[in-house]
This record gives sequence, structure tokens and C-alpha cells, in this order.
Amino acid sequence: MGRSRYKTIENGKTYYVTSTVVDWLPLFSAPQFADIVLSSLKFLHDHRRIVLHAYVLMETHLHFIGSSSDFSNEMRKFKSFTARSIIDYMQARGPKQLLEQLKLLKKPYKTSQQFQVWQEGYHPKLIADEKMFIQKIEYIHFNPVRRGYVDKPEHWRYSSSRSYIGMKGLIPIEKII
Repeated sequence: MGRSRYKTIENGKTYYVTSTVVDWLPLFSAPQFADIVLSSLKFLHDHRRIVLHAYVLMETHLHFIGSSSDFSNEMRKFKSFTARSIIDYMQARGPKQLLEQLKLLKKPYKTSQQFQVWQEGYHPKLIADEKMFIQKIEYIHFNPVRRGYVDKPEHWRYSSSRSYIGMKGLIPIEKII
């Protein structure tokens, strides 16, 4: 797949985004890599760089709804930081086989790096209205249910679903509905 043609057009607006691991590798089935992504999202939210409304981290990808005054730049930094942290972890502690896969899957024109964790782009979709917002939240929260991993959305640890039913989640969010 070539470079992404999806772009955030208006900063400050709310977007539904998806970021996927190269070749759909199940990288986030390892808790240490899931923690890197979730800690980074929490950092962005805590420092008000991204207002986070909903999220789910699956083994191969991340969906979230958020807004930022500089969305494209924050996403670039987020993906770069998480990729670098994951690679540094693998180089220090393994698994070396997965690190080799990330090396082989790197796009040839990415000459400034040795590995590639994320697919290019993040496929932002502008949340146009409340109906779309609700539909995307439900899609996000029911992702692990549809995959057959859990029976109820709130049973998935790496999701904001718990926050929407009054339970404490792993990352604080800004509920809109």
C-alpha cells in the first residue's frame, strides 16, 4: 500500500482514526507493547495534546475518537514515539524474530529507518454529527465482541467501554454522550 491519501482537514474537529500494525502483525497481544501504546495515549490526553473520547486497542490495530488543535502532528509524534519505544524494547529484550519481521516489512523508500511498526497513515474520518459519533463509539467498543474475544464490551481491558458505563477505565476519557 502506498502513502495514505487520508488527511485531517480541520484542526480542533473530532475524528475517528484507525492505525494498524504493518502486515497486521498481532503485536499488541503482548502486554508490554499494548502498555506502550496506552501509556502514550494517556500522556497525550493528560497533557491536553489530544482530547480522547473513546478507544480500543486490538492485537493488530488501534481505533480511537479524538480531537486536537494539531491532529496530524500529534498523530505523527504518537506513532513515531510508540514505534521507537517498541523497537527499543525488542532490541533490548526481544522477541528478536518479531523485530526481524518489522525489518523485512519496512517500505524500501523509508531509508532513514531500519524497522517499520505502523502502516502509513491513520485514516481519519471527521465525526460529522451525534449519530455518527454514537455509531463510531459502538463500533469501537464492540470490536472485541465481534471478534469473539469477550461477551461484553466492558470485559475488554484495552477499551474505553468501561468508562461509558460508569466504571474506571485504564485511560481517562472525555465522554460526550
